[in-house]
Amino acid sequence: MTAVPSDVMQDARVELQGTTKGALEAGKNRLLVVGALFALAFSAIALRTAEVMVLKPGQPRAHGAQMAGAPPNRGEIRDRNGELLATSLATASVYADPSLIRDPDAAARKIAQVLPELNEAELRAKLASDKRFVWIDRNLTPRQQYAVNRLGIPGLAFEREARRVYPQGSLVAHVVGFAGVDNRGLAGIERFFDQSLIAGEAPIALSLDIRVQHAMHEELSAAVQSFNAIGAVGMVMDVRTGELLALVSLPDFDPNHPGSAPPESRFNRATLGTYEMGSTFKIFTVAGALDAGTTTMKGGYDATHPIKIGRFSIEDYHAKKRFLTTPEIFVHSSNIGAAKMALDMGVSAHRAFLESLGFTAPARIELPEIGAPLWPRAWREVNTMTIAFGHGMAVSPLQIVTATAAMVNGGVLNTPTLLRRETLEENAPRVISPQTSAEMRKLMRMVVEQGTGKSADVPGYRVGGKTGTAEKNGVGGYKKKALLSSFIGVFPIDEPRYAIAVMIDEPKGNKETYGYATGGWVAAPVVGRIVRRVGPLLGVEPVEDPAPEQKQKKGMVVTANTGARPRMGAAAPTLAGMDAAAPPLRITAPLGIAPPPGISAPTGISTPTGISTLAAY
Repeated sequence: MTAVPSDVMQDARVELQGTTKGALEAGKNRLLVVGALFALAFSAIALRTAEVMVLKPGQPRAHGAQMAGAPPNRGEIRDRNGELLATSLATASVYADPSLIRDPDAAARKIAQVLPELNEAELRAKLASDKRFVWIDRNLTPRQQYAVNRLGIPGLAFEREARRVYPQGSLVAHVVGFAGVDNRGLAGIERFFDQSLIAGEAPIALSLDIRVQHAMHEELSAAVQSFNAIGAVGMVMDVRTGELLALVSLPDFDPNHPGSAPPESRFNRATLGTYEMGSTFKIFTVAGALDAGTTTMKGGYDATHPIKIGRFSIEDYHAKKRFLTTPEIFVHSSNIGAAKMALDMGVSAHRAFLESLGFTAPARIELPEIGAPLWPRAWREVNTMTIAFGHGMAVSPLQIVTATAAMVNGGVLNTPTLLRRETLEENAPRVISPQTSAEMRKLMRMVVEQGTGKSADVPGYRVGGKTGTAEKNGVGGYKKKALLSSFIGVFPIDEPRYAIAVMIDEPKGNKETYGYATGGWVAAPVVGRIVRRVGPLLGVEPVEDPAPEQKQKKGMVVTANTGARPRMGAAAPTLAGMDAAAPPLRITAPLGIAPPPGISAPTGISTPTGISTLAAY
């Protein structure tokens, strides 16, 4: 065997080392390349994750936060008896990443087939955009989610959300309000207590009784239809606590679909609307004068002739043309008597009394929809006279029922509330004496027994109240054909528990009312039917009405001590259902009504201009 020279072996070893080294270098380079590729891939994934989780400006902020868990649980709203008024249901919403949609036209066509309420052209525009996130549809039903998922379109995904649901529909729409698609309160209780509801605290217990609310809603709806009215308001208040057991404003809307409701349906006439309320204001004129001592139950005023103030004339709709006692002024709704009574009380005292009832400030209640009252900037004698019978000052129906409750509950003005109140309000101000309150209860009962409110009477429930009919203000003055017909009732009047206010907006007389559309014909019967329905539900036991001779002994008929037509009941039958009134304040100059700075005039009142006829029935 020939030996290999040592120098050759050394060269071979050197050559082997060079080959191994090169292979190692190549492997190292490959690993670096592969590592770099993996790093780029993971970086891309991280960037994509960040893009999804941290949304761009203008995109929904809650999207990323809810990807991994259930949507936040917005608190429930219930009535005083625990009936569910608002709750939240978990739903799915579908979104898209347009950059992953290969064929926007085909995708839009397929999605529109399973979600036909969506516009295909708008879908196509969304899917063809250069955005990375677009909503397709929110709050899908399980069936809709399944149908979209079956399409198998790359770039579509689902987000877990919560949808607000209102089991009672339009029945409590103006109280509960509604929440938006992002679960934020936009109206009513939903908006007023938005932060508490978002926090998912204990259910909010309202003062509403859904049974009473249903009765009110049904009777108001029937009246609106029967009299072809444009709207209506109804409330039931516990006069002892200020709790509202019912609040209805018509027209209303379905809070499950608020976007489809016109603005007039979302307008809360009970709290946001302010109106010149007509003769229901005489409740406060008479109460203020009795409490101030400027008149008594046996006193009265001469209503023989109209009141002339320059070119102004204040008259009675059904003039008695004689001296009227205080009860007669109230029962026959004399504008002349009310105007003189307010003047005797004094301009400053009259204004101060109305201020004490809250008529010069927005109502306080747990709703964001609150209207500002309107009153004269310069409060003169003519303003005192017209406000005495309900014209020249605009307040909300809520303020009327709140003040009326104080007139009959012993004289205490409770703050109205939509929350269940377990105890009586502390430090509620006294606005009239218990004696004056007792006298007002007698007068309000007389209106139902002998005057314009007879159709509100319900045997055994001792209803008292006051009718009101006012002509609405419009361009060029007051409109004779556009009436606000109302009745404010209390039962049982001897030991008051509940006040019921009903106002019908622009009713038209029909055959049943012989063409009349006044408060006595239109609103009083509604109150009577509501009392008949809700009295038993509220635990009010009917009592036997006293005989006529017992009523006289108890002072329920009060006549003048002047000898001038002392018997006040003789002409009452001709007034049944008709509110004694005063078209006849004919004015040729503005009354000076103007909204406070920054407040626009709401529906129901505007500053009079030119010649107009003012009527309070």
